[in-house]
Amino acid sequence: MKLIPLLLFGFLFGTALKAQDTDPVVLTIEGEDVHASEFMYIYSKNNDNVSFDKDSLDSYMELFINYKLKVHEAHQMKYDTIPRLKRELEQYRNQLSLPYLTDKDKTEELVKEAYDRTVNEVRASHILVKVSQNATPEDTNAAYIRAMNLRNRIINGESWESVAKSKGGSDDPSVMKNNGDLGYFSALQMVYPFENAAFETPVGEISQPIRTRFGYHLIRVDDRRPAKGMIETAHILILVNEKDKPEAKKLAEEKINEIYDLLEEGNAFEELAKKYSDDKSSSGKGGLLPLFGSGAKQRMVPEFENAAFGLANDGEYSKPVKTMFGWHIIKRIQIIQLPAFEDMQRELELRVERDMRAETTKASFIEKLKKEYNYTSNAPKIMHLLVAHSSDSIFKGNWEGFDTDALDDKLLFEFKDNVFYVKDFEAYVLSKQSRMRPVDREGYFKGLLETMVNEEIYAYEEAQLESKYPEFRNLINEYSSGILVFEIMQDEIWKKASKDTAGIKAYFNANRADFTYDKRYKGDLFICKDKKTAKGIIKMLKTNKLTADEIVKMINHDSQLNVELRSQTFNAEKTDAFIIEKKNGKKTKKTFKTGINKAYKRNGEYYVMNVAEILPARQREFHEAKGLVTAAYQNQLEKEWIMSLRQKYSIKVHSQNLYNLGGE
Repeated sequence: MKLIPLLLFGFLFGTALKAQDTDPVVLTIEGEDVHASEFMYIYSKNNDNVSFDKDSLDSYMELFINYKLKVHEAHQMKYDTIPRLKRELEQYRNQLSLPYLTDKDKTEELVKEAYDRTVNEVRASHILVKVSQNATPEDTNAAYIRAMNLRNRIINGESWESVAKSKGGSDDPSVMKNNGDLGYFSALQMVYPFENAAFETPVGEISQPIRTRFGYHLIRVDDRRPAKGMIETAHILILVNEKDKPEAKKLAEEKINEIYDLLEEGNAFEELAKKYSDDKSSSGKGGLLPLFGSGAKQRMVPEFENAAFGLANDGEYSKPVKTMFGWHIIKRIQIIQLPAFEDMQRELELRVERDMRAETTKASFIEKLKKEYNYTSNAPKIMHLLVAHSSDSIFKGNWEGFDTDALDDKLLFEFKDNVFYVKDFEAYVLSKQSRMRPVDREGYFKGLLETMVNEEIYAYEEAQLESKYPEFRNLINEYSSGILVFEIMQDEIWKKASKDTAGIKAYFNANRADFTYDKRYKGDLFICKDKKTAKGIIKMLKTNKLTADEIVKMINHDSQLNVELRSQTFNAEKTDAFIIEKKNGKKTKKTFKTGINKAYKRNGEYYVMNVAEILPARQREFHEAKGLVTAAYQNQLEKEWIMSLRQKYSIKVHSQNLYNLGGE
């Protein structure tokens, strides 16, 4: 038998590509050739506008040499044999290989199915009976029987809700709040077996037990409707959760209500979102959120989704809505009807490839490989011999193999250049045997043989991906080189620099002028909603009887929006709050004196700065600059290391081949 290893690590960690007339050598490091295809892959990936002029190619080649020297050194130091890195690469390769190991026709069928289900929504409830994917046959069977008993109770007249909540009912803890109701969903929003059952079960009926990785589900389909499409919204969020103290909850609710009142008075939603929303990922964009709904990747919690789709018109906003994240005011931007299939096809293809649906294409894919590789089997002719020379001890887990050696070299199956004999199947059966309930031995052998054939053909195809698909080879080569470079940089530069206290201090002393503090202000910055509030704060500060926190508490007694306090040391050069944009578009920087400074207006708000201390620009002491010094020292060590590698290894750039990359 010709053995085909599942993962060819020696090849994967190699940096040289197969030389071809159309793939000339552009670089040789210590006798190892690097071909144009690899250089161009990296060069094109790291440059938006690829230029083939001599200066550009020379400049990038210098960077490329540094990169390849690190890879070469990592190989020399045997980093490619580290088990942890080999496992990491194997995981990446397994993930990357999936689109190449599927039946594209079947995938297309699944993509169309996903689209059909995207334009419709189903509302379903479920009862879950948990059972592990790795459960014993006995535990799996017990879970199935329990699910069937629950189903029979409902069929025989008990209500869904009472059965779901009863002792021994649903294992989904949320059932006590929602009776198992999952709301509306469309394609690619549930695990595939669950989705399949939900869309194939008629409205009002209950499915048979459906197995997923969570266990067995009974699914009751409550409704079907055309999908509402996708919706674009903006929101203002005031964060609060159930674990917060009652006072914090009350303040959050008061704050969202005050913001709602400002909206009702005519203030712009976008400006209020920028000023007050706690969602920093959206506040700068006026609260704008990604699309969600049918056909979108994004999903929202039901309370948010119901409120958003409940808005009748574009531009309309909701009253405050409570979710697990806090309080929201939601504005409808637009409803987007689902795109045509052609417009969603590529996105659906990518999502199907990552979904459990991809597993369903494996069987048809293997059947195609069997034809491509001329698979033939002699099993039907000799299966009776396998059964005759075995025993039921195989079901006790102590089978020692066929009771004759005469079968060892009988051909069992073959494909391409791979030949498998009965002795290979015998070894496979021995590796798989375990204690189990006895079954028909011929059926048992046929099942194991089918699994073995599928595994061998699949593994063979997987091992051919680098030679069959250049883009796959480039990605694997890039990733394998990348993890090697990262690991060797950790050891040779980053960790070494961090531990070299004497070296870091010496670098600091030699380059002190590079590590300075800008001028800084230590004090309190009050951000006020209007000029009147700012004047009131200045007056209160001048009494010297109240702390900054006490002042804020007094000012905000009737509204959390009156004033915000920042107490810290501010960089005089880089703090945004100190930069004022004039009417002519030019920007100017505020300066302050020690003590209470005059209020100033910025972006519609008034600022009051109370400076406790002015810290002049100065050179940093070592303890103040250690992080920056360490990073700079690492850069120096890397430069020195690269220089030593350039001296250690022979380097030859094949200039003529390099300059010909752009063609004539």
